[in-house]
Amino acid sequence: MSSPGATTPLQESFDTEEQPAPDTRSVWRRHQLWPYGYMAPVLAALALVFGYSFVEVVRYSFYAGSVGQLTYVGTSNYKELFADPQFVHSMFNNFKLLATVPIVTTFSLAIALIINTTFRGVRHYRAIVFLPYILPATAMGLSFSYLLQGNGVLDGLLRSVHLSFLVHDWLGSPSWVIFSIGGVIVWQQFGFGVVVFSAALLSVPGETVEAARIDGASWWVVQRRILIPQIRRIIEFFVILQAIIVLSSVFTYVYVLTGGGPAYSSSVMEFFIYQNGFENGSIGIASAAAVVLLLIASVFIVFYIWVRVRASKEAI
Repeated sequence: MSSPGATTPLQESFDTEEQPAPDTRSVWRRHQLWPYGYMAPVLAALALVFGYSFVEVVRYSFYAGSVGQLTYVGTSNYKELFADPQFVHSMFNNFKLLATVPIVTTFSLAIALIINTTFRGVRHYRAIVFLPYILPATAMGLSFSYLLQGNGVLDGLLRSVHLSFLVHDWLGSPSWVIFSIGGVIVWQQFGFGVVVFSAALLSVPGETVEAARIDGASWWVVQRRILIPQIRRIIEFFVILQAIIVLSSVFTYVYVLTGGGPAYSSSVMEFFIYQNGFENGSIGIASAAAVVLLLIASVFIVFYIWVRVRASKEAI
């Protein structure tokens, strides 16, 4: 006989049925959103810093004058900008430097594929090729200015091996200066590409490569048919990243190597913004140029997002 306060198995089953089951969706949402709580302060600070700067730059692009005495001029700054031959030339110089992107990508990928082959001292080779990327851009620019100047080290070397017909004023000639700057960019950036592609190649399963070799695939077939397709997304990311760098991060090269000269033949959009914003005090023109530069860079960002979304849909 059961005691008065005890519950029977039948009552326990009814009590269990009356308790509502936990909402698995709400629990899943809480678990998914919880990590963003830790990121919220940093994201808020970034949004405040970059968001405020972006709004101010866009606002200044519609004004003329100094910061203390601004006059609203509407879209006149943009009209004046595209009528300025220096800005147009600077913009086309940025587009010319985009030619370095496939060169850096191809060169970096080739070196990474070679280094990926197991041989003695591979770590030392990786460190050597990565060294140019970690060098300060200012120090590297000064070194190349002595190397590439008229009658500099490079010209002296060419004359010593009886190749005088190749001697040029690499940084003083309007027709050669932008290509010289592009060569410096390739020299520094390819080390970063080698490290990125080497890391991606290490993530490829070794069993896949070994199976291909057992089937009689040559070294070139393994690289072309197996390794390169496996890291295709990394290659796409690197190409877009390099395009953005060439558009918005080449100021140091131009400033140290040539100062935008001769005349403005080596000027790029960043250098144009610096000259108008800090040297000439034309805040409106500099802000308008910055907005144009941001829009051009955004095209590459949107294109990369589109490529990623399309790849995800194809994978599904």
